[in-house]
Amino acid sequence: MFSKSTSEPDLPVPGAPAPQAPELAEPTQPREPLPPKPDQDGPETVTATGVATGAPKASTAQSGQFLTTAQGARLRDTDHSLKAGPRGPVLLQDHHLREKITHFDHERIPERVVHARGAAAHGVFTANGAAEGVTQAGFLAKGVETPVFVRFSTVLGSRGSADTVRDTRGFSTKFYTAEGNYDLVGNNIPVFFIQDAIKFPDVIHAGKPHPDREIPQAQSAHDTFWDFVSLHTEAQHHTMWNMSDRGIPRSYRTMEGFGVHTFRLVNAAGQTTLVKFHWKPKQGVHSLVWEEAQIINGMDPDFHRRDLADAIEAGAFPQWDLGIQVFPDTEDEMFEGIDLLDPTKLVPEELAPVQVIGTMTLNANPTNYFAETEQVAFHPGHLVPGIDVTNDPLLQGRLFSYIDTQLTRLGGPNFSQIPINRPHAPVNDMLRDGFHQSADHSGVAPYQPNSLDGGCPFMAGADMGAFIDVPVEVPAARKVRENPATFDDHYSQARMFFRSLTPVEQDHVVQAYTFELGKCYEENIRLRQLQSLANIDKRLAEDVAAGLGLTAPAPALDVADTAPSPALSQLGGSWPVAGRVVGVVADETSDLASVAEVLAAVHAEGMVPLVIAPHGGKLGAEITVQRTYLTARSTEFDAVVVAAASGAAAPDAVDSLDAKAGNPGGHPSLDPRVTLLLTEAFRHAKAIGAWGDGASVLAAAGIPAETAGVVVGGAAEVASGVTALLANHRVWERFPAA
Repeated sequence: MFSKSTSEPDLPVPGAPAPQAPELAEPTQPREPLPPKPDQDGPETVTATGVATGAPKASTAQSGQFLTTAQGARLRDTDHSLKAGPRGPVLLQDHHLREKITHFDHERIPERVVHARGAAAHGVFTANGAAEGVTQAGFLAKGVETPVFVRFSTVLGSRGSADTVRDTRGFSTKFYTAEGNYDLVGNNIPVFFIQDAIKFPDVIHAGKPHPDREIPQAQSAHDTFWDFVSLHTEAQHHTMWNMSDRGIPRSYRTMEGFGVHTFRLVNAAGQTTLVKFHWKPKQGVHSLVWEEAQIINGMDPDFHRRDLADAIEAGAFPQWDLGIQVFPDTEDEMFEGIDLLDPTKLVPEELAPVQVIGTMTLNANPTNYFAETEQVAFHPGHLVPGIDVTNDPLLQGRLFSYIDTQLTRLGGPNFSQIPINRPHAPVNDMLRDGFHQSADHSGVAPYQPNSLDGGCPFMAGADMGAFIDVPVEVPAARKVRENPATFDDHYSQARMFFRSLTPVEQDHVVQAYTFELGKCYEENIRLRQLQSLANIDKRLAEDVAAGLGLTAPAPALDVADTAPSPALSQLGGSWPVAGRVVGVVADETSDLASVAEVLAAVHAEGMVPLVIAPHGGKLGAEITVQRTYLTARSTEFDAVVVAAASGAAAPDAVDSLDAKAGNPGGHPSLDPRVTLLLTEAFRHAKAIGAWGDGASVLAAAGIPAETAGVVVGGAAEVASGVTALLANHRVWERFPAA
């Protein structure tokens, strides 16, 4: 991480690939491997059975100065196969060749069917004690600090897809508690498409690329998805969230998380409470605009994972408060008329406020993506005493599905022994053998009861921290394939969500439905979905229909109105600015002293300033350039400020060299890529600033100085003004809602 000191002329910028800069010449002097970067961490060094080893985390990394085989034999050459003469055939006895190629051929494991593309980080969760009255879970006692590993992901895309697609995001947290691992496996949307896990293959098959052509990738803008959700109307609420700005988050750091299901907590007295889990980002909930997302998918498909890693490296550690909505554990498992076992429903925060029970800070990046992010195995059945499940039919199916998935992905039943999955509590499970068994079990009696191993392992009582399944009474019933009648309402909460949004957010929902349905080939699918929209909101259906060139149908159902929930809107708050990225446009004609002043001011707020100039290298003797007009794009920056006295065209602003250089109708003296940078930032409602002659650059780019969110003045005034605007994420008042 970097220091907040501003005395150094070059402010550190995250993104260096190695812990030290390489020399120009190839190194030839043998040395031990470099340590991880300061922002990186790895799993705790516990044994396969959960015993702390005391060894440093780096002890699991490669060691030694020389290249070896997997068996430790040193090698003198890894560039040439062993051959019968320089032009002869390769010999079968070349063990190094065979070992190297064999391992390479098996480097990949099956990617996750869903949530294949992910990014993760290490951190710590600190409980504040507010949950002690409702659960005996030890990690939620006041002041307890628990290591965590968190993985964020998209649902539909493959591992190689882009980050900023419109999709649901996974938000899964592994708590390494003293009572065993607890996994809170959730999403950034509090509801789901389906009410019963038996429909999970259907919704995913509908959302995935068409099986004949394997397109489109990582998106729902196609016929099979809308065919399914327009017929299976319980999906309408989740679909509405996906079509909102929640479907294209600005970063993982500004994304809410939800446990989705209702869980049952048990306190020390055996009393039970029903709860829903919420992760609330300290930096507020913030999203991209649609054009931004499209540009980023081409410019930087790794945008979200890069943002997370860079923020941690820069010391702007992402934080979330963990909260619970608490409900009485009544026989009907209802609250204010809402069925708590229906995963397509939420409980408005105005009816059940979210009570904060602790804070999570992510403070270290993984050392190895495959070993940690790719091999981490979450499971909603990984519970600890004090937390139990309910009869939510989607959750019940997940309790089977997740463990079944790991058997194929991770090569057998011993996936819990992979370092990132190992509990930090003693393990004595009597499970033996199997693929990738890395524990060296002792004893002769892996069964219970036994006397040959002295009776070990023994059963634990409730007073010894045993996990106790809550003895919930199951009423007499018939075996049926049915849902309760309370599951039948598919529209009222979708209506509540849409009507809880501000007008600008509603405009974005209209745009999203119009785009997605416009990508469908079959008109009957568009008409069928318009019918669902008509059931939700008349104006929504009419506006989408107008964009599609169709007539909005009349509602087919009498849907109950529900009071709006202001908590569902992303707008209206003020949030910390740490970790935001500010682009500073400058050139040799700029007042470099004021540029240094602004860079220091931005850095002092915990933000990352990046200098954008006509060329790389330095401006003057001390200002390092991080981006050029060629490599910069507005989507990387939360705000742009201009110190360039001219913005004149750089030498590479030639149509044949850079497609962005075309500037029909633009200002003849301004580099067209500066125009593009500023006009994109302007229409994406971002803060813009300029001082000195930079104001003339804004004018040349057609940016009116008197418009909302544009700050013109002295360097210090611009820095403070833009910082204040960033606390609100965007300047939505620049563009009144349609």
